[in-house]
Amino acid sequence: MSRITEIYDARVKAGELQADPGQQGVLDEFERIRAALDQPAKRGLFRKAPEPPKGLYLWGGVGRGKSMLMDLFVESLGDIPARRVHFHAFMQEIHAGMHDARKANTEDALKPVVAKVVESTRVLAFDEMQITDITDAMIVGRLFEALFDKGVVVVTTSNRVPDDLYKNGLNRQLFLPFIEIIKDKMVVKELASPRDYRQDRLQGSQVYFSPINAESRAAIQAVWEDLTGGPAEPLTLIVQKREVTLPAFRNGVARASFYDLCGKQLGPADYLAIAEAVRVLVLENIPTLSRSNFNEAKRFVTLIDALYEARVRLVASAAAQPEWLYLEGEGKFEFERTASRLREMQAEDWAR
Repeated sequence: MSRITEIYDARVKAGELQADPGQQGVLDEFERIRAALDQPAKRGLFRKAPEPPKGLYLWGGVGRGKSMLMDLFVESLGDIPARRVHFHAFMQEIHAGMHDARKANTEDALKPVVAKVVESTRVLAFDEMQITDITDAMIVGRLFEALFDKGVVVVTTSNRVPDDLYKNGLNRQLFLPFIEIIKDKMVVKELASPRDYRQDRLQGSQVYFSPINAESRAAIQAVWEDLTGGPAEPLTLIVQKREVTLPAFRNGVARASFYDLCGKQLGPADYLAIAEAVRVLVLENIPTLSRSNFNEAKRFVTLIDALYEARVRLVASAAAQPEWLYLEGEGKFEFERTASRLREMQAEDWAR
């Protein structure tokens, strides 16, 4: 087991990271948790188990390195049972477990789900805590209270301060006790770095590739590897009790094909949820559009609108440049705005 400060300094020395005062300013909070968990348990019949350390709620702007620090923290834990998972994916598991418990006529459907989590996990490291779904909002307080009661230490990243979670959500007054739980059981810390490293990686880089060929596919792959820096997993979002899956996701960056997002019957709420969950979307294989794929074209327009309004960075491969994507048919005139937005989203300083 290594101190996270040692791991961070080694990465800086190796040229893998740039020393950042904002990031360095939060390392002590991670180290506080690691050191407390590393203390040997006192043995004896009447020895009381030590209180677990307070967790950490790390918030700040996108691209500041929160997810990267989370990875270093989990690495520093060594053999301590820890799980690093995206918050949306974890909540999906909780809902699925509760559904199974209800089918088994379990009186408290949450109890066996929590028991399963705590039997193999001492630290839960959540990436990108966001709560937009009312079903999440209504159970998350009880869930976290149960986890804390069982001694699980929670570390999470978020783009929002706790008081802004589920802001303007339905029945938000029922959610407010959860915010107080966070403040009581976790240290709330801002990562106040002035740099957006995710945008810096894209600065000066091509983000729209056309036509679709071996060269553009290789270029997209290179951008993906640079942005994610490791293996990705699917991310499933629950939108109005339906599942919307992004095939690959890591550290706020998602990857999907045109068919994945526009060839299926998705709607505005789905695209808004995607725009809320990701900071960069790599969208591949956008075809030419016309009356023959009019429904797909309409969904594409809605997707781009959602990404544009949420200031999500888009990296795309397409059959043609934006102005030549919609060749003919109903909707060609309306597509001019989408083409304009696609052009604007290619600018270096867009989304800053």
